[in-house]
Amino acid sequence: MQGHFKNLAAELARQLHGEEGFTLWLEAECSDFVRFNHGQVRQAGAVKQAYLEVRLVRGQRQVVQQLSFSGGEEDLALLLDSLPALRAALDDVADDPFLLLNDSPQNSERVAAAGLPSSAAMAADILAAAQGHDLVGILAAGDMSFGFANHLGQLNWQQGGSWSFDWSLYSHGDKAVKRSLAGSEWDAGQLRRIIAEAADQLELLKLPPKALQPGSYRAYFTPSALGSLLSMLNWGGLSEKEVRSKRSSLLKLVDGEARLSPLLTLVEAGADGLAPQFQSEGFIKPDAVELIVGGKHRNSLISPRSSREFGLVPNAGTHEAAESLQMAAGELPQAQALEALGTGVYLSNLWYLNFSDRSACRITGMTRFACFWVEGGEIVAPLGVMRFDDSLFNLLGDQLEALTQERELLVDAGSYGGRATGSRHLPGALVKSLHFSL
Repeated sequence: MQGHFKNLAAELARQLHGEEGFTLWLEAECSDFVRFNHGQVRQAGAVKQAYLEVRLVRGQRQVVQQLSFSGGEEDLALLLDSLPALRAALDDVADDPFLLLNDSPQNSERVAAAGLPSSAAMAADILAAAQGHDLVGILAAGDMSFGFANHLGQLNWQQGGSWSFDWSLYSHGDKAVKRSLAGSEWDAGQLRRIIAEAADQLELLKLPPKALQPGSYRAYFTPSALGSLLSMLNWGGLSEKEVRSKRSSLLKLVDGEARLSPLLTLVEAGADGLAPQFQSEGFIKPDAVELIVGGKHRNSLISPRSSREFGLVPNAGTHEAAESLQMAAGELPQAQALEALGTGVYLSNLWYLNFSDRSACRITGMTRFACFWVEGGEIVAPLGVMRFDDSLFNLLGDQLEALTQERELLVDAGSYGGRATGSRHLPGALVKSLHFSL
């Protein structure tokens, strides 16, 4: 596919008229999907697809069209046949004052060696590890490729295999243990260990549930639960445009009116993630962008459009959202998290999150699967469904007591239109106080 993409770009360059330019953006995948229910494979399938976004430019005018590609000879005819309509549309659109495309070609290539077993072998490992349990989930695995090219001769390519397994062990009623696993290498031993841990929690769900009164309690957030909280920052919190328009949930942190814990460091670590390290305007993303360091705001994510508007250097994609978010680890061994919690709530999973007060970075949401009440460092009861309402300025500020030494890779399991590439690499977090409103 890489050579095919390069040839298409070269031929398109020969078809340009006058001051025309172009960019090409390719997203392709060859993925297997396996659906499990009641501890058995219920459905298996494969998706092979490639989409090419063609942008024709002249001065500050641009028009874009998406084409579905096969990887065969017919792709060139499809691409060239799109040119007349794009040229006609280009005559009708107005100048885009914030259009900014990379005009300093930077070629790159990042191809990861294939290291995954067959999806059938992975599914067999899952079935063996979950034997005797009602496991439900979806395994997605395979290669993803991304490419960029333009009329200046720039060519960027990234290709690699990865997998994600979003799953639950079901107990009874509305009780289940939900977990996720992901990576670019397959580790059957780790899979067995984590499913066994989930099975142990499954037994705890059979205990009589604990009903808590509204109020504040000590809490431990697993990496998954912490990831749910941090995902809210991608609702414009990390965006330079949202900061400039005073809509960012982190505005008080940016302006110095709020502080987070010195334990907290957040980095957009593009070099370590699954997302491409270049973007659709041709700019190369930095290996790392420090967002929050030692509790203080350091940088926002800047798209090319914001770069043009505000006179800044771009460091992110169009949506100014974190794609490969990392939080620095702490000093608390994960095995000692319950002991350090003492008495309080152990949160494995959260859902229905929303802002209750965006300007205060205040978030509300519900506890979900496998949340427990802990006394004396021991889980004693499953927690009844509760609604929390608290500010990240509190939870990750003066209420943050410790972060775990171990971190977990959390990959976006979405596949609507194509497999997602977003990821978060996070520790667990122990907080002194979390407020429950219901």
